Amino acid sequence: MTKNTTLAAQITALPHMPLDRLWALWDVHFPRRPMRVMRRYLEARLAFRLQEIALGGLPKDVKSYLAECGEQHSKIKVGRGPELRLMPGTTLIREWDRHEYRVTVLPDGLYELNGQRYRSLSAVARAITGTHWSGPAFFGVKGGRK
Repeated sequence: MTKNTTLAAQITALPHMPLDRLWALWDVHFPRRPMRVMRRYLEARLAFRLQEIALGGLPKDVKSYLAECGEQHSKIKVGRGPELRLMPGTTLIREWDRHEYRVTVLPDGLYELNGQRYRSLSAVARAITGTHWSGPAFFGVKGGRK
Protein backbone atom coordinates (compact mmCIF):
# COMPACT_ATOMS: atom_id res chain seq x y z
CA MET A 1 0.00 0.00 0.00
CA THR A 2 1.33 3.41 -0.91
CA LYS A 3 0.94 6.67 0.96
CA ASN A 4 -1.44 7.91 -1.75
CA THR A 5 -3.83 4.99 -1.22
CA THR A 6 -6.96 6.19 0.55
CA LEU A 7 -7.88 4.82 3.93
CA ALA A 8 -11.02 3.22 2.51
CA ALA A 9 -9.01 1.49 -0.23
CA GLN A 10 -6.47 0.20 2.33
CA ILE A 11 -9.21 -1.27 4.52
CA THR A 12 -11.07 -2.73 1.54
CA ALA A 13 -7.88 -4.46 0.37
CA LEU A 14 -7.30 -6.31 3.67
CA PRO A 15 -9.67 -9.29 3.05
CA HIS A 16 -8.10 -9.85 -0.38
CA MET A 17 -4.47 -9.83 0.77
CA PRO A 18 -2.52 -13.08 1.03
CA LEU A 19 -1.91 -14.08 4.64
CA ASP A 20 1.83 -13.47 4.43
CA ARG A 21 1.20 -9.84 3.38
CA LEU A 22 -1.25 -9.40 6.25
CA TRP A 23 1.40 -10.62 8.69
CA ALA A 24 3.98 -8.30 7.12
CA LEU A 25 1.60 -5.38 7.58
CA TRP A 26 0.92 -6.54 11.16
CA ASP A 27 4.66 -6.55 11.89
CA VAL A 28 4.90 -2.93 10.71
CA HIS A 29 2.17 -1.77 13.08
CA PHE A 30 2.47 -3.98 16.17
CA PRO A 31 5.43 -5.01 18.37
CA ARG A 32 4.43 -8.69 18.61
CA ARG A 33 2.13 -11.24 17.03
CA PRO A 34 -0.86 -12.73 18.83
CA MET A 35 -0.66 -16.38 19.89
CA ARG A 36 -3.74 -17.92 18.27
CA VAL A 37 -5.62 -15.84 15.78
CA MET A 38 -8.08 -16.10 12.95
CA ARG A 39 -7.72 -14.16 9.73
CA ARG A 40 -10.81 -12.01 10.44
CA TYR A 41 -9.22 -10.83 13.70
CA LEU A 42 -6.07 -9.77 11.83
CA GLU A 43 -8.13 -7.86 9.28
CA ALA A 44 -10.26 -6.15 11.93
CA ARG A 45 -7.31 -5.18 14.14
CA LEU A 46 -5.32 -3.89 11.15
CA ALA A 47 -8.33 -1.91 9.91
CA PHE A 48 -8.67 -0.33 13.36
CA ARG A 49 -4.96 0.50 13.47
CA LEU A 50 -4.99 2.07 9.99
CA GLN A 51 -7.96 4.23 11.01
CA GLU A 52 -6.25 5.13 14.27
CA ILE A 53 -3.16 6.33 12.39
CA ALA A 54 -5.13 8.26 9.77
CA LEU A 55 -7.81 9.77 12.01
CA GLY A 56 -6.20 9.77 15.45
CA GLY A 57 -6.81 7.44 18.38
CA LEU A 58 -9.05 7.79 21.37
CA PRO A 59 -7.90 10.17 24.11
CA LYS A 60 -6.32 8.45 27.11
CA ASP A 61 -9.14 9.42 29.47
CA VAL A 62 -11.74 7.91 27.11
CA LYS A 63 -9.76 4.65 26.89
CA SER A 64 -9.55 4.50 30.69
CA TYR A 65 -13.27 5.19 31.04
CA LEU A 66 -14.15 2.44 28.54
CA ALA A 67 -11.85 -0.04 30.30
CA GLU A 68 -13.48 0.76 33.65
CA CYS A 69 -16.96 0.34 32.14
CA GLY A 70 -15.93 -3.00 30.69
CA GLU A 71 -14.59 -4.25 34.01
CA GLN A 72 -17.57 -2.98 35.95
CA HIS A 73 -20.21 -4.50 33.66
CA SER A 74 -18.44 -7.66 32.55
CA LYS A 75 -19.78 -10.99 33.77
CA ILE A 76 -16.19 -12.24 33.76
CA LYS A 77 -14.35 -11.05 36.85
CA VAL A 78 -10.58 -11.07 36.55
CA GLY A 79 -9.69 -10.29 40.16
CA ARG A 80 -6.53 -8.35 39.41
CA GLY A 81 -4.32 -7.17 42.20
CA PRO A 82 -2.65 -3.78 42.32
CA GLU A 83 -1.24 -2.85 38.94
CA LEU A 84 2.52 -2.82 38.66
CA ARG A 85 3.91 0.13 36.71
CA LEU A 86 7.61 0.30 36.01
CA MET A 87 9.13 3.29 34.25
CA PRO A 88 10.78 2.66 30.87
CA GLY A 89 14.52 2.33 31.31
CA THR A 90 14.21 0.64 34.70
CA THR A 91 16.66 -2.25 35.05
CA LEU A 92 15.70 -5.18 37.24
CA ILE A 93 18.56 -7.37 38.46
CA ARG A 94 18.05 -10.92 39.68
CA GLU A 95 20.56 -13.60 40.57
CA TRP A 96 19.47 -17.13 39.72
CA ASP A 97 21.54 -20.30 39.71
CA ARG A 98 24.76 -18.29 40.21
CA HIS A 99 24.07 -16.07 37.19
CA GLU A 100 23.09 -12.41 37.27
CA TYR A 101 20.23 -11.42 34.94
CA ARG A 102 19.44 -7.82 33.95
CA VAL A 103 16.02 -7.04 32.53
CA THR A 104 15.23 -3.62 31.07
CA VAL A 105 11.73 -2.14 30.89
CA LEU A 106 11.15 -0.85 27.35
CA PRO A 107 9.05 2.20 26.36
CA ASP A 108 6.48 -0.01 24.58
CA GLY A 109 5.75 -1.95 27.79
CA LEU A 110 7.85 -4.98 26.85
CA TYR A 111 10.86 -6.32 28.75
CA GLU A 112 14.31 -7.08 27.34
CA LEU A 113 16.71 -9.77 28.53
CA ASN A 114 19.93 -10.45 26.60
CA GLY A 115 18.55 -8.82 23.45
CA GLN A 116 15.32 -10.88 23.55
CA ARG A 117 11.99 -9.09 24.07
CA TYR A 118 9.25 -10.49 26.32
CA ARG A 119 5.68 -9.36 26.83
CA SER A 120 5.64 -9.87 30.60
CA LEU A 121 7.91 -10.27 33.60
CA SER A 122 6.45 -13.75 34.05
CA ALA A 123 7.66 -14.68 30.56
CA VAL A 124 11.14 -13.41 31.48
CA ALA A 125 11.10 -15.41 34.73
CA ARG A 126 10.04 -18.52 32.77
CA ALA A 127 12.90 -18.00 30.30
CA ILE A 128 15.39 -17.75 33.17
CA THR A 129 14.13 -20.60 35.34
CA GLY A 130 12.42 -22.91 32.87
CA THR A 131 9.30 -23.05 35.08
CA HIS A 132 6.27 -20.87 35.71
CA TRP A 133 6.82 -17.98 38.12
CA SER A 134 4.99 -14.80 38.95
CA GLY A 135 7.35 -12.33 37.27
CA PRO A 136 6.78 -9.50 39.77
CA ALA A 137 7.36 -11.92 42.67
CA PHE A 138 10.47 -13.39 41.00
CA PHE A 139 11.99 -9.92 40.59
CA GLY A 140 10.84 -8.69 44.01
CA VAL A 141 8.59 -5.92 42.70
CA LYS A 142 5.22 -7.41 43.57
CA GLY A 143 2.94 -4.64 44.82
CA GLY A 144 1.43 -4.97 48.26
CA ARG A 145 -2.32 -4.66 48.85
CA LYS A 146 -3.54 -1.37 50.25
